[in-house]
Amino acid sequence: MEAMNTSPRQVPVIIVGGGLAGCECALVLAALGIASTLVEMKPHRLSPAHHDVRLAELVCSNSLRADTPDMAVGLLKEELRALGSPLMAVAEATRVPAGKALAVDRVLFAEHTTARVEAEPLIALKRQEISSLEDPLLNQALAAGGRVILATGPLTADDLSADLARLTGAEHLFFYDAIAPIVAMDSVNMDVAWWASRYNPDEKDYCNCPLDEAQYHAFLHALSTARVVPCRDFEEERHFEGCLPIETMAARGPLTLAHGPMKPVGLPDPRTGQEPFAVVQLRPETLDKSSCNLVGFQTKLAYPEQERVFRMIPGLEQAEFLRLGSMHRNTFVNAPAVLGPDFSLLARPGVHLAGQISGVEGYVESMAHGHLTALAVAAALRGASLPPPPAECMLGALATHLATPTKAFQPSNVHFGLTPALGRKAPKAKRKLLYAERSRTAFVTWRESLARAGLTWPLAPAG
Repeated sequence: MEAMNTSPRQVPVIIVGGGLAGCECALVLAALGIASTLVEMKPHRLSPAHHDVRLAELVCSNSLRADTPDMAVGLLKEELRALGSPLMAVAEATRVPAGKALAVDRVLFAEHTTARVEAEPLIALKRQEISSLEDPLLNQALAAGGRVILATGPLTADDLSADLARLTGAEHLFFYDAIAPIVAMDSVNMDVAWWASRYNPDEKDYCNCPLDEAQYHAFLHALSTARVVPCRDFEEERHFEGCLPIETMAARGPLTLAHGPMKPVGLPDPRTGQEPFAVVQLRPETLDKSSCNLVGFQTKLAYPEQERVFRMIPGLEQAEFLRLGSMHRNTFVNAPAVLGPDFSLLARPGVHLAGQISGVEGYVESMAHGHLTALAVAAALRGASLPPPPAECMLGALATHLATPTKAFQPSNVHFGLTPALGRKAPKAKRKLLYAERSRTAFVTWRESLARAGLTWPLAPAG
């Protein structure tokens, strides 16, 4: 591609959507000296799952998952930190104790991100809804040789979703994530519950509510017979396997929950010294632990049923529910069929997709894909192409997932299964470490290729 006569800083870049992907995009471009306009529909319109007018709103506390170097999502965070991810810096500044996970105070995370975006001179924050890809603001940017980045997330509004479906020539695919309830901790009976982390009673990162065998089966019966909110006529219920409703898991077998989100392993009851039959864990939403969500208890139960059934859990008999669980739609495109290697629409060059609408799943993945999209757009504006990250590293695994044709494309969290096979036999205990070692080597090589291509990226030194 020939270099553009216009400075990348002066070419209009419009980012639609102020979630994690959109904010990461805008802040990375700003770090590269490229101005953008970030368009967010709040406060004029709120999605069904969002209630805060600030940017980068999260719907649960432990949104950024495992932070250990032998886990794929931990490695993805490691790569983002090495690239100087702005939102990873915000996450570190607002994190709350969560054992080996990276959890954040949701309110502080949104506050810090919003403040950082508003303070950045190369970002113009515009509060309006974009309901069509033919919006004059977008068309003007494209006509001037600029770029548009759609980062509208899993709850992309119906009008824009329909327009995107029309443009790609295919119906949207969709499934449903579920949101877990939140309880006020001063309403939890701490004569029954206790604070501890699995295998480590001295860590007070989780509140644990024990059930004996009779209590477990009574709870299971109530859960299995409770009324759920039915799908609307036009909806097709397709759950993401990594975030199944608690009632869906319960229907798979009488001990599924006891071996899943309610497993008691490593959590002896301090009153008896013995592991209960089952345990419900509560994870703090805020630094002061004034509220907690029920881990693994995302649900589609009707609101009155949630209060009735979940108060059967010992310790939650008088629980005050600050938020009840709900389902939300996840809208995404068939990325391998409709996106190019720079995540732009084949049917509309210059329009890129970032975050969950592209087909990644999860907050960390959305942040990571927003970062990648910003780099790809910056490279294009400078007359270059972004060297593709190798499939062996975690950023490359996400990019490869979006580019690999399949009969039934579905969004995915990052995991080692998205990377090439190791090509050699290895004991199960060492397999993750081998994947991690290979991933780090591939990532370092990719960073070196960026430098050789004359591309400079923000903030952090190599190594």
